[in-house]
Amino acid sequence: QVQLVESGGGLVQAGGSLRLSCAASGRTFSSSTMGWFRQAPGKERIFVAGVNWRGTSTYYGDSVKGRFTISRDDVKNTVSLQMNSLKPEDTAVYYCAANAGFTTATLTRDDEYDYWGQGTQVTVSS
Repeated sequence: QVQLVESGGGLVQAGGSLRLSCAASGRTFSSSTMGWFRQAPGKERIFVAGVNWRGTSTYYGDSVKGRFTISRDDVKNTVSLQMNSLKPEDTAVYYCAANAGFTTATLTRDDEYDYWGQGTQVTVSS
């Protein structure tokens, strides 16, 4: 099992930056593909970024490409999301997720992930 706890959310002005972190506990973190999703009020949860269990592949949703960067640290059991050039439309609750399946596939659907954090609010003011 993997337990996930997000942190780093908050209020930022448009054009600013935030760094989200997700602390993972459990023995399967190093074999887990990790992802970030977000859900804005009244909207469906959507894929933001993912990194495979080997750390050799990262991939992003179209709306954040070139602005967000996902990374993982298997020593500290953390996955981070660096968010730059934030826009008001980035406002959402951001969720960390894990797929504990040793897969190198690109996972962008929320039903492909087994474990979820509780979420952290990101608000971008205009």
